[in-house]
Amino acid sequence: MKAIKILYMSLVAAMMVGCSLDQDPISDPTELTEGVLNDSVAAVLKDKQAAIDQRKNLYELLRNRQEHWSLDMLLIAESHSDNAYAGTTGAEVVPYETNSIDASNSVLSRDWSRYLADIAQANVLINGLDELKAKNQVSDAEYRQWQAEGRIFRALVMFDMARLWGSFPVITSIAKTITSDNVEEVYPTYFPPKMTSEECYQQVISDLEDGVQNAPDFSQSDRTLLTKTVAQAMLAKVYAERPVQNYAKVIEYAEKVRNTAGLELEPDYATLWGYDADKKDCVKRNTTEGILEVHYTTGNGNWETWMYGRQLDDYEYYFTWAKWITPSRDLISDFTAEGDEIRFNESVVYYECTWSNYYPASHYPFMYKCRSSYSNRYKLRLADILLMEAEAYAHQGNAQQAASLVNQIRQRVNLKDIDASGDMVEKVLHERRLELAFEGQRWFDLCRNGKVEQYMNAVYAKDAGRLEQKRLYDENSYLLPLPQTALDENINLEQNPGY
Repeated sequence: MKAIKILYMSLVAAMMVGCSLDQDPISDPTELTEGVLNDSVAAVLKDKQAAIDQRKNLYELLRNRQEHWSLDMLLIAESHSDNAYAGTTGAEVVPYETNSIDASNSVLSRDWSRYLADIAQANVLINGLDELKAKNQVSDAEYRQWQAEGRIFRALVMFDMARLWGSFPVITSIAKTITSDNVEEVYPTYFPPKMTSEECYQQVISDLEDGVQNAPDFSQSDRTLLTKTVAQAMLAKVYAERPVQNYAKVIEYAEKVRNTAGLELEPDYATLWGYDADKKDCVKRNTTEGILEVHYTTGNGNWETWMYGRQLDDYEYYFTWAKWITPSRDLISDFTAEGDEIRFNESVVYYECTWSNYYPASHYPFMYKCRSSYSNRYKLRLADILLMEAEAYAHQGNAQQAASLVNQIRQRVNLKDIDASGDMVEKVLHERRLELAFEGQRWFDLCRNGKVEQYMNAVYAKDAGRLEQKRLYDENSYLLPLPQTALDENINLEQNPGY
């Protein structure tokens, strides 16, 4: 029996034995209700200082949510595509390579719950500021900026949920504590239904449009901020997605990003990823290309680096077991055929190791874009947005403009220009594959362009290193299954087709 029915029966039983739910509410704080102290009286945020602290907390979440926002996203975008193998033999990881994911997968379960928890944290700031503004405890400027930052953060989370699952419960408020008097009113906020995919994307767009108006201006010196330019870059990416696809909007917002003062491609691609062994630090933070960067500093490093290969600031650290996200032969062949040595050398590195899951242990490739505890993580960078704009022009039939944008990217790594003939969409996707390898883009590039079946059902035949394909990709493969844990908790959710 579903959790909502069980909980309702428990409530009825409790009422029959005389328990006062007004004194002893049955609901505990959850990721949907954090911030509320009781039924309706206490403030979501106590005062202005609480709002300042909660804003700081959201920025800390950008840094500290590596497991689902970075590690798992790379697993899905790279190993579930033709860019990488799963790398290790874990039951939660291998299905992404073999296309055998089901609703019991533990990665899906933790991601779903943690994304919802992140949304709840944003809602605490957004809703709490509404209350503080009504009490004149924050200025209008503070209210608009902090709300906009909270809404951009929420949009980042919801966008990932929309791309992974198509739709989800759109939660923008803080639920009251459940009592006997309000159970029928409040229960829907604890167990809401999924919205349509279009409604989910419209909420993301609404949040980002508010960010364009009210978020801080782009900073020349601090690329970790949730700024107007972050909102514009995200709108360029959102409008490329199938439910709301609008190539004119992609181009409009990408042009705004491209024309942002102080934002330009780093002259040397290696600067984005480099490690300074003498300083034991990344080569550069706040790169000229970064739109939204996540920084890790001495004493506050990024643990996920040892999940992918060697950690250059501690060379032997945990280098005793097979790593996630192993570069595929198909991707390596693509780099080789292109003669793309610069980007290949920043994306893939070879070490000797003690396992031979996919390659000989004496010459084993590893993902190289997260190579130390202090490597930057790029949530958004200019090259991605330039290529999104090129993709939109290609779909509109403006091959010359698409080629011009692609060639800006290629010139940085000393590759010859492409011409404007042939299938320009395919050329842009090829360039995105090489430029953005191991940055969590490939799977979504294929989905967005309706090419999952074309690429993924063919890669097993030409890439002898992949594990055996368990199921053909079809029209239902573009979305992942909702986790069974979520279905068990919420009777209003429905599983995606095909699972």
